Amino acid sequence: MNDCLFFGRNQKPILFKDEPYKITKPIQFKFENENENEKQIKQISTSFFGTIFLFKNGKSIEYLNENNSNQNPSKIQIEENIQKVTVGNENEAILTKEGNVFAKGNNINPKNPNEFINISSLIEDKNDRIIQNIVCGRESIYLLTSNQNSYGIGSNELSQLGFGTKTIYKTEKPILMMKNVSKIFSGKCSSYVFLLNSNQELFGCGNNANGQLGLGESRKKEEEIQKLTKIQNIPKGKIIDIQCGYYHSIMLIEDEDQNENQNPKRKLYSCGYYKFNGLGKNKDTYEFTEIKSPLFENYNIIDFSVGYSHTLILTSEPKLIGFGGNFSGELGTINTNSQLIPIQIELPKLRFNENIYNYHISCGYHNSFLYYSPLSFSNLEEDLIKLFRRKEFCDISFKTENGEIIEAHKLILKYRLKDYENEIEKLQEIISKKSIKESNQIFEMIYSNNSKINPILYSEIKEIINLNEKIEETMKRIYLNENENEKDFIIERKEKQYKFPKLILIMRSELYRGMFLSVTDDTSNKVTDYSELSNKSFEIFEYWIYSNQIKDKIEITQEIINEIKTGIDYFQLNQTYPNLFDLLINKFNNQNPNQIQKKEKCLIF
Repeated sequence: MNDCLFFGRNQKPILFKDEPYKITKPIQFKFENENENEKQIKQISTSFFGTIFLFKNGKSIEYLNENNSNQNPSKIQIEENIQKVTVGNENEAILTKEGNVFAKGNNINPKNPNEFINISSLIEDKNDRIIQNIVCGRESIYLLTSNQNSYGIGSNELSQLGFGTKTIYKTEKPILMMKNVSKIFSGKCSSYVFLLNSNQELFGCGNNANGQLGLGESRKKEEEIQKLTKIQNIPKGKIIDIQCGYYHSIMLIEDEDQNENQNPKRKLYSCGYYKFNGLGKNKDTYEFTEIKSPLFENYNIIDFSVGYSHTLILTSEPKLIGFGGNFSGELGTINTNSQLIPIQIELPKLRFNENIYNYHISCGYHNSFLYYSPLSFSNLEEDLIKLFRRKEFCDISFKTENGEIIEAHKLILKYRLKDYENEIEKLQEIISKKSIKESNQIFEMIYSNNSKINPILYSEIKEIINLNEKIEETMKRIYLNENENEKDFIIERKEKQYKFPKLILIMRSELYRGMFLSVTDDTSNKVTDYSELSNKSFEIFEYWIYSNQIKDKIEITQEIINEIKTGIDYFQLNQTYPNLFDLLINKFNNQNPNQIQKKEKCLIF
């Protein structure tokens, strides 16, 4: 079972049957009927409405609160694989890998508030129905489409949908709020929202009764902001996240001026009402101002979360730090005393060490979860961008107009540029005339095919890149390349020797952990090969790593499916997208139309 700690209000149906209503000290959370499904938590979203646990296999379990008729934890019956869950005080929403959003609640489906409906299908523009992110507010749900458009649905009682009029009290279908949006920020207990555009300009609307929108002291008497309004005096740096409570907001900023050889410095800023809330200071603040504390100022902030009135922070040391309301023990400090300034929280022994970055926090209305989520592997484009930012593995440098250095990877560029020898000089010339920010955007486009950047930058770079070439094809070309000089990592097996480009193996295995190799001795860092698989299964597996596909003209047998199932379970790899099991079973069924196996017989859910 993964590490999962709980503290705070023990809501009904009781998460812990033998524990008090208020749990003031972090305790281990376990599912009543623990099975294979509940060993890999991907996400927890919790609020007054209830709590949803999302697992690595795309399945979810929800615990509803005492105001709902369903008093038993139940699996969410959605046929599509779930990618993200979000819970508000009066609603909840689910985003699937197919880009659909299913939601329920009094403000979404008043005739049957406990039934999920597909709200993304209600968007009037049929070409704008693929959703990439969702956020729940107190009584509203916000959608961000793949076209960078933001929509709102649900309550507009406090102008939290930004329609600029009070005549629309609520809407049961998504209505366009703003275009060119990169991120949406709200909170499970909040009746306001922030929208960030591609130029890092921040806009907000909704409840501002306590200055929680950060509009400044001159506008603190405006209790309600009906139209999306630009937030001025934003702290310098890149906005990573904003989380909203009932009366306050917390912003995480990354310092863009940090030395390239150091990890970017992250700082927290807050605004709103201070009393019993998580401002981290002892006075009201109507603009975002820095939260200063020796507990985290010299450590990297890994994760943070905001509830109704409390905030929790996880740092790289590791430390768990909290401040704000503590009415039900949601700070985990063994009492119910609220804390105006940050305080360190004592934790039971956990598997921190090198896996600290896999811990996450989820704050609810008056409760909190700290949980461990194993590595997951996203799509190839995202993996490439992550690799681009791993400076320790770069082997080619580009100097920007300000003399700053952007580092990259020869192996990737070789297959992404139309003619490496000639185009590399053109790329050097282009980068030498650009800022560090523009240079980063250029490389993200090279690594991901993402052309949604400044049109001028796009026009300058598109002629030298294989923009029409799929990332998967690039990866396969690198993997299948006959140039042995580029295959510098060797795995010896009983019958065969396998060679790989080390750079790509690093990218797809997160420093080799859990892909082909297992660390058998943490102290000596000794590694062994992936001996659980036969050579045939191994070849299927390695090809899938580089292409997310199954090799053509290869026969899939039930033995191979079972064998890879055993191996992947051991290394926690059954969640790479697209799922290897889906590919294997579909191919197996197509090969054997008269012997179709039910998926449940091949997989354990």
